[in-house]
Amino acid sequence: MPALPDFRLETYFSRWEFAARYNLTASDAQTMSVAGLLELADDDGRARWESLHLGYTETFGLPALREAIAGTYDEVAAADVLCFTGAEEGIYLAMQVLLGPGDHAVVVTPNYQAAETVPLSICDVTGVALRPEDGWALDLEAIERALRPATRVVSVNFPHNPTGTVPDTGTWRALVRLCDERGIRVFSDEVYRGLELSPRRPLPQAADLSPTALSLNVMSKAYGLPGLRIGWIACRDRDLLGRLEHARHYTTICGSAPSEILALIALRARDRILSRNRQIVADNIPLFESFFARFPGLFEWEPPRGGCVCFPRYLGPDGVEAMCTDLVEQEGVLLLPASIYQSQLTPTPADRFRIGLGRLDPADPLARWSAWLEKRF
Repeated sequence: MPALPDFRLETYFSRWEFAARYNLTASDAQTMSVAGLLELADDDGRARWESLHLGYTETFGLPALREAIAGTYDEVAAADVLCFTGAEEGIYLAMQVLLGPGDHAVVVTPNYQAAETVPLSICDVTGVALRPEDGWALDLEAIERALRPATRVVSVNFPHNPTGTVPDTGTWRALVRLCDERGIRVFSDEVYRGLELSPRRPLPQAADLSPTALSLNVMSKAYGLPGLRIGWIACRDRDLLGRLEHARHYTTICGSAPSEILALIALRARDRILSRNRQIVADNIPLFESFFARFPGLFEWEPPRGGCVCFPRYLGPDGVEAMCTDLVEQEGVLLLPASIYQSQLTPTPADRFRIGLGRLDPADPLARWSAWLEKRF
């Protein structure tokens, strides 16, 4: 395993995620109990759950689960799906299989840290920044300028973590087309797909647009079921998928049998689950809007266009790092400061912090945060 730096987000969460009283920076939608999920099961799903034996599972994933996953795409078949233990394993193994010394990758920033640190441990990487002054827009021309003859992968994430941005469909299709023309694979992290503010017009998934692109997804974020630890990559290049499956033999080998059945149940009830989670975000936006409106000199913010996280700006004289540290230590309200999203590849804003809008009942932590700010300012 190559040497990798500390994972800043996970190190921060190790200290605070379960110690803080309120998590206002959660990256996942509101979860549900096993009992609640089983209430959504069809007859086949319930029978599978009740007759489940706790043996090993297939490395590619339960066939019925892969079939259900394929049903969330337009051009993907069950044979084009490989399951992983969460999304992180998919990122790690995909970069190991796709890249080698002498290769080059392009990665959008800011990002989930593994998106850049894993390829950086293997080869040369160029970052292309989403910039707040451009409305976090995807800069296709900047990506094209970053491409080299040795470029093998362009890694993107939309809806985006942490900004909540979603590119326009024309730009997105043009990016996939550009990469196809150059023989470059798009690695597309799509873990927030389904939580768009305009759910009838989500971005087409990369694996549907290109026979060589990889679409990463997981039950953790949009579905709000991170405890299942079920993720997947969809790719119509079955030779590549076979190489990824062989790589998985050296990590988790296979998934959890109970988690696969529960994920199957959830995917078959996906319309109800995603509709519920979109409604939670929609209901929370006015609460956060009201909070930020009380402090116009301290914050600038826009709600996410997709997903359940966004990246407001803090203008206070103490700075965002001190604000986040003091708030969690004094009031137990957890946010993620800008330093978590610093990049080795490009400058990233130092005055931002991540909030999550996907959990129920943010009124209490927002009230504590408000009272704390009023005492300070």
